[in-house]
Amino acid sequence: MRTVPIHDLKRNLAALVDAASQGERIVITRHRRPVAQLLPAAPDSVHVGERVGQADLAPLPGLKGRPGLSDALAEDRADDR
Repeated sequence: MRTVPIHDLKRNLAALVDAASQGERIVITRHRRPVAQLLPAAPDSVHVGERVGQADLAPLPGLKGRPGLSDALAEDRADDR
């Protein structure tokens, strides 16, 4: 694990992303306190290919009692098609 101040992250982002992609865990600090970390992407959580962004989402349970929220979600989905 490597600890990097945020100002160093800004200057060396490409190199740090390369290191993280090779498996190194990089903790980002601000005022010496950890605020974030860079890790290699987990293949199960990275979606690539021709169906990216084309998922059909089912309504979330419990939205029926919240007026406006389900309408906003439906409207947002309609804009993407």
